[in-house]
Amino acid sequence: MSTFPVKQVAISAVAIAFIASAAMLSGTATVNSAPSTPKPTLISQSKSSQITLVSYAVTKAAYEKIIPLFVADWKKQTGETVTFKTSFGGSGRQTRAVIDGLPADVVNLSLAGDVKKIEKSGLITPGWERELPNSSIVTHSVVALETREGNPKGIKTWADLAKPGISVVTANPKTSGVAKWNFAALWGSVTHNGGNDAKASQFVSAVFKNVTVLAKDAREASDIFYKKGQGDVLLNYENEVILAAKQGKTSPAYIVPSVNISIDTPVAVIDKNVDKHGNRKVVEAFAKFLFTPQAQREFGKTGFRPVNSTVAAEFNFPKIAKLYTIGGLGGWDAVDRKFFADGGIFDKIYASR
Repeated sequence: MSTFPVKQVAISAVAIAFIASAAMLSGTATVNSAPSTPKPTLISQSKSSQITLVSYAVTKAAYEKIIPLFVADWKKQTGETVTFKTSFGGSGRQTRAVIDGLPADVVNLSLAGDVKKIEKSGLITPGWERELPNSSIVTHSVVALETREGNPKGIKTWADLAKPGISVVTANPKTSGVAKWNFAALWGSVTHNGGNDAKASQFVSAVFKNVTVLAKDAREASDIFYKKGQGDVLLNYENEVILAAKQGKTSPAYIVPSVNISIDTPVAVIDKNVDKHGNRKVVEAFAKFLFTPQAQREFGKTGFRPVNSTVAAEFNFPKIAKLYTIGGLGGWDAVDRKFFADGGIFDKIYASR
């Protein structure tokens, strides 16, 4: 187990629900200045384009920094002004929103499985994983445990979450990507530490008996824990816990269990939409920009583990003794069928609470 001290800054917290309309999209824009010496016989026409970004809730702080960097870079390269519309919310809900018609040009979701669902709907061309660097995985994270100041319940390991009298806050895997990662981490803490599925089921069942609040996404889970003061321990993305500490909502330390899962989050261009909108060139440029050192650094500043190893070395993230991937549990197709399908292991565990 590791603890990691962090500094404090201010940031806002938002979780946007899908309304099946463009009203859920917020816009950011830049404006071209007129040429300093226009020819009197010509009318100056400013080139412009628009990108709609749909992402999971806790990336908002990072994109508030990354988008202006890209806008400035693209303007310098091409002379073109780019405006953005953005939507942030639970990964599962965002996935359904895009499939149902939210006109995303590019998505950054918390699960490769969610991007696969959009692919299966016909909006993304198969092979999207090969279109961008690092198999399209743009950030890493792990599952962290945040306790009350001073850790009055003495929570130090995964096993402590199953003890009587512990109140656990997590999100709902039916709507939230972080909740699936949390569940997978709980399960893997047993199966990747010498235990079998039977022991894992027994342990996870005990933990969910202690779950008092099941939030719709990572940001709501944070608000329930920090703002409403509910729960003894919060299971969340490490990056979200770091962000809360920087905001001054929590103590300057968090717990990273030594057996943990690598939270690998993908980005993908929505092919059918960009072809319809005629903005493929700028959208693909933005997706590739997310892997540049300047963008990766902004991800790192908001608590994500950069996939760029040089940039990652600039941050003092805790080392994990046993770090496994979702592939170690069979991959997302198998995990979704086994754990999160209707009538799957999660439903059975939650119904037996």
